[in-house]
Amino acid sequence: MEIIIGLLIIAVGAFCQSSSYVPINKIKSWSWETYWLVQGVFAWLVFPILGALLAVPEGHSLFELFTPDNRLNVLMTMVFGVLWGVGGLTFGLSMRYLGVALGQSIALGTCAALGTILGPVLLHAFFPEQGHLATLTASVLIGVGVTLVGIAVIGVAGSMKASSLSDEEKKAAVKDFNFPKGITIALLSGFMSGCFNIGLEFGKDINFGALTPDLLKTLPATLLVTIGGFVTNAAYCLYQNAKNRSWGDYRKKEVWANNLVFCALAGILWYSQFFGLSIGKGFLTSSPTLTALAFCILMALDVVFSNVWGIILKEWKGCSKKTIMVLAAGITILVVATFLPQFI
Repeated sequence: MEIIIGLLIIAVGAFCQSSSYVPINKIKSWSWETYWLVQGVFAWLVFPILGALLAVPEGHSLFELFTPDNRLNVLMTMVFGVLWGVGGLTFGLSMRYLGVALGQSIALGTCAALGTILGPVLLHAFFPEQGHLATLTASVLIGVGVTLVGIAVIGVAGSMKASSLSDEEKKAAVKDFNFPKGITIALLSGFMSGCFNIGLEFGKDINFGALTPDLLKTLPATLLVTIGGFVTNAAYCLYQNAKNRSWGDYRKKEVWANNLVFCALAGILWYSQFFGLSIGKGFLTSSPTLTALAFCILMALDVVFSNVWGIILKEWKGCSKKTIMVLAAGITILVVATFLPQFI
């Protein structure tokens, strides 16, 4: 029963993440770089700090975790956060050229596989005596493999969509639709976004041990990763503000109340996926396979829900029944991949 609860919590987090880009459509009179930076303050600083504080037992301070003994782990966690930040930047572009459904599908699918596999591999390179490669069992690799099959099927559906629609229909569904450019950016985004889980792997022991409940143990590491990502995104957004002379966005007092609300909403929805991942993993401790696959499961469910939003937003409107059937098959495979490892 605990496993079902854990998976449901991760699913709720995935739904929130897939919904996080909807509030952005309500933001008024701001350029991309302005709203991306402001929502990032909430998504990568404010809410992760609040989450990390929940993992601090009474009488202790969050700063106690950053000791000389943890220096390498803290540094590597933040470094991979900076690299993940590159994935976050290109993630938005992938949806610009492919739409919410297909853009998230390709990027998150690549992220799921690489994030799950590269974490233990790189940890083994640094700490070979700790046996991190043992977590990459046959069940875990099968789970990743089935997830990639589901992503590939959805990619086929996207290719079918690109070839079957007229230019006018493509623009009606996704204004800047460009499949070749979008698929390239989405793959790059997925590769770099996988660094998030690698960072979490390096930082998984940055907590107060037995004093921190299992449900909250990865929240300090999540904060370190998102701080690293915020640095990358903030630098790029401020550069774009200067390049595009969009500093005036911050002086538009008439839209601040509206935009702040929707940026905060987007931020908390986005952060919910990793808050849910931490809580959900606390219920999966009886299954080492699902614990190792938790990040992959989260990304797979992100893809499922992003395609639900893609259907709601009519991004697949005008596609043939065959294309929709292929899309549905891909979504079904991803749902199966979520539960399959438990039965292997």
